[in-house]
Amino acid sequence: MSQLDKFSVYNSWFIIANPIAGNLKFSIQWKEIKQLLNNKNIDYSFAFTQFSKHEIELVQNAIQKGFRNIISIGGDGTLHNVVNGIMMQRYAKTSDITISVIPLGTGNDWIKTYNIPNNIEKAVEIIHKKNTILQDIGVLKTESKTIYFNNVAGLGYDGYIVNKLKTLKRFGSIAYLISGIAGLLFYKKTIFKIIFDNKVIETNCLMTIIGICKFSGGGMQFTENVNSSDGLFDITIAKDLTILDLFFNLKKLYSGKIVHHKKVETHKTKTIKVIPQSSKPFIQADGELIGTGTISVDIVEKAINFCVN
Repeated sequence: MSQLDKFSVYNSWFIIANPIAGNLKFSIQWKEIKQLLNNKNIDYSFAFTQFSKHEIELVQNAIQKGFRNIISIGGDGTLHNVVNGIMMQRYAKTSDITISVIPLGTGNDWIKTYNIPNNIEKAVEIIHKKNTILQDIGVLKTESKTIYFNNVAGLGYDGYIVNKLKTLKRFGSIAYLISGIAGLLFYKKTIFKIIFDNKVIETNCLMTIIGICKFSGGGMQFTENVNSSDGLFDITIAKDLTILDLFFNLKKLYSGKIVHHKKVETHKTKTIKVIPQSSKPFIQADGELIGTGTISVDIVEKAINFCVN
């Protein structure tokens, strides 16, 4: 590749698109996206995902070829896999790479923290302006794997909801509500041993949330006053909350005020370990089911640039 070609690739965007993210209208939306990008004179190459987690391979190949600007077209799952591809590759510093998002998925929780509209035309305008923030990324380790996350991870009730969502996604955004109700009725709390900053908390726990950004579960906020670039996780430990507690505080789940409930406590930390004592609850990261059991989580400060509003 000539120096001119390398410069061209370096300043171009590589699009990774999930053609089945959230709906069956992708061919129409893709035509609109291409037209808007061309209208803004945004240079790009692209590839479509063909199987689960294909984004990881596609983004690594693009970075190896010299691309440093990536557009994720899809939902939170597509973005999650793009982030994992960037964090796992060894061709470039992750902080030299910029991600922009054109949201097409059902959840799209990450974009809410930055007030990015769920609108193709406005998303392309954000790409054109390229106003960026250098955001922290989480590293979550289970007994068998290492996963990176850019939004929110956790285990317990929220992991149960994500597991339920696998069979309900065809219902669209209402699937989150159905899954949440199922969780209220059937999820069994367990005792968690939570270790961070020389503290040990052992409590009957509905869920433990580890947040970089604000929103998860289709717009719920289990964290408040989040700073996605401060090098700290926002930890929320929801203890022995009952069905009635959640029902009567439903509005607070979406406003973030649930963190002030007497059965909820919050902390900020760089690293945390959660050890379930009596069962192996589901683990989720960015709305993706990761596994079950114990987790250790660390933060990578100011890891990737993201285009924001």
